[in-house]
Amino acid sequence: MADDRQLTIIKVFRKYSHSLGPDALQFLEEILESHDIADNDVEFSIETIAREYNKQDDAAMKVSLDILRRVYDALQDQGNPGEAEELLDPDSHLYFVDAFEMPSWHWSQERGTFEKSSSPLTVAGSADSRIAAVRNRLHIIKQSILRNEHFSPSTLPSRDREHLVTLKSTKQLLGRAGERFLLLGMLAHNKEGKLCVEDSDGSVELDLSTMDEPGEGLYTEGCFALVEGEYNEDGILEVVAMGQPPCEDRETARYVLLILSPRLPKENRSIYGHIDFLGQGSTSLLEDSQFARRIREELSDLYFFFLSDVWLDHPQTLVGLQKMFDNCIENSFIPKIIVMCGNFTSKSIMQGGGRDIQRYQENFDSLADLIASYPQITRETHFVFVPGPLDITGSSALPRRPILSTFTSHLRSKIPKVHFTSNPCRLKFFGQEVVIFREDTMARMLRNTIGIKPNVTGEDLRRYLVQSILDQSHLTPLTTHIQPVLPDFDHTLRLYPLPTAVILADKYEKYKLTYSGCHVFNPGGFVGNSFSFSTYCPAERSSEEGVLDIEQED
Repeated sequence: MADDRQLTIIKVFRKYSHSLGPDALQFLEEILESHDIADNDVEFSIETIAREYNKQDDAAMKVSLDILRRVYDALQDQGNPGEAEELLDPDSHLYFVDAFEMPSWHWSQERGTFEKSSSPLTVAGSADSRIAAVRNRLHIIKQSILRNEHFSPSTLPSRDREHLVTLKSTKQLLGRAGERFLLLGMLAHNKEGKLCVEDSDGSVELDLSTMDEPGEGLYTEGCFALVEGEYNEDGILEVVAMGQPPCEDRETARYVLLILSPRLPKENRSIYGHIDFLGQGSTSLLEDSQFARRIREELSDLYFFFLSDVWLDHPQTLVGLQKMFDNCIENSFIPKIIVMCGNFTSKSIMQGGGRDIQRYQENFDSLADLIASYPQITRETHFVFVPGPLDITGSSALPRRPILSTFTSHLRSKIPKVHFTSNPCRLKFFGQEVVIFREDTMARMLRNTIGIKPNVTGEDLRRYLVQSILDQSHLTPLTTHIQPVLPDFDHTLRLYPLPTAVILADKYEKYKLTYSGCHVFNPGGFVGNSFSFSTYCPAERSSEEGVLDIEQED
C-alpha cells in the first residue's frame, strides 16, 4: 500500500496530467531520501521537479525515467554552476515584429491544431477571408474553453462529474423548447436589429430582459460570450446568465501547443517543436525558464520606456523629451528601448493643406535633431515609432501601416537604431512577447457596449476592459463595421497565446494591472505640462509610472 510520500508524489504529477510508473516513483523517492527532505517539504520539492519536467519538449503523459533524470541533473547544475556562462547579449535576442511580417496561422478543426497559411496575404482580402477571420476567433476560444476544468471531463474515475458544463450549438436548440442551454457565440444584431448570438452553425435571438446583470467584463457587438438561457417556443433564448470565456494563461497555452505541435508537418515546426507565431524563431519552455532566471540576475537594470500621444506640434513636448533625456544622462539610466506611440499631432491633418503636412514633417525633423544631440542615447537606445489614429499611414483599417517614410527620412539618417512599425506591433525579447497597440480602446468599447454591470467606474472599469481584451484573445473584439480590420491580417490582432505584456496606449487615464499572468498598462499621454510615461522592467515583468512636471522642474 502506498505511503503518504508516494501519495504526495503521485498527486503532484497528476496535477500536471502525468502518471508515474514504479521506476519513476522509486527514483523520486530516492531523490527525497538522498537530500533528507522532511515530510512537510515533500510537496514543494516534488512540485519543482514536476514543473520542470512539464517544460521539456519531449515530455510524455507517462513519465519517462530518462527525461526525469535529465531534469534532476539540470536542477542540480542550476544549484551548482560549473563553468561561467557567457553574459547575455540583449541585442541578439531583441526583435521588432511588424504586423505585416507576421506569419499567418489558423486553427484547423480537422487536425485539432494550428496550420500555417500557404496562400499569399493581401490587403484587400476576400469574402472567404472575412468569414475565416471570425471563425478562427471562435475556434481558438472554443478549443481553450473545452480544456477548462469546468468543461472537460477528467480521465480520473474518482473525479466528481456532476458539475461538468456542456456547450451546445445553435442547431441543437431546434425542437427543444423549454430546455436550458449554454451557448458560445458572437454577439451581433440581425437584419431586423435584434440582438442574437451566432456560432458556426447558425444564430438565435436573445432576450436579455430575463437576466439580472451580465458577468464581469465589457460585452460589445462582435465579442464572443458564453450565454445561458431557456429556449422558448418563439425561437428566442431567454438569457439568465452571460459571461466572458475563461482565459488561458501563457504557460498553459504554450504547453498545449507543444503537445499539439508533433501533428504539424516537419517544415511547419520550429527546432524545439513550438509554433512560431512571430516568425522570429521560438524557444523551448525550459529555455524560457532559464532565460527568465538569467535576466533577473544579469539584466535587472534594463528598462523599456513607453510614451503615448507624443504631440510634436505642442510647444512643450520637445521640452518634456529634453528633460527626460537629461534625467537619463544625469542618472546613468539609459533605456534599452524608447517606444513613442502616436498621435504625433494634436489634430488630424488627413484633410489638411500643404502647410500642415510640411509642418508635420518638420516636427519629426526637430525630434531627430533633439535625439541626435544626446550621443550616448543615440548610440545605445532603440527608438520605436508606432502610429496613432491621426497619423498619416495610408490606411485607417487595422493593422495600420508605419508612418509614411516621406516624413521620417531625417530620423532614419540621424538615429542608427530607429524602427518605424505597424500598429499594433510586437517586441520579442528572449522568451517574452510584448504587444504594443495605440488605439482609443476604452472609448470605442464603451460606445459599443451591449451589456455591462451597473454603476461600474474607475478601477473596475479598467479591470473590465483588460479582462475583456484578454478573455477574447483579441485586441479589438468588435464587428468590422465598428472597427475595420484587414481580414487577411486579423491574426496580427490575436492575443493567443497570451503575451507577457500588453501596452494599451490610449487617451484614457493611465493604469496598470496583471490578469492571468499578463501585465497590461496604459502609459497615459505625454502632453501638457505634466508628461506621463511608463517604464517596463523585463526582469520583473512589471511596469512603473513616471511623470515629468516641467513647471516644478524649471
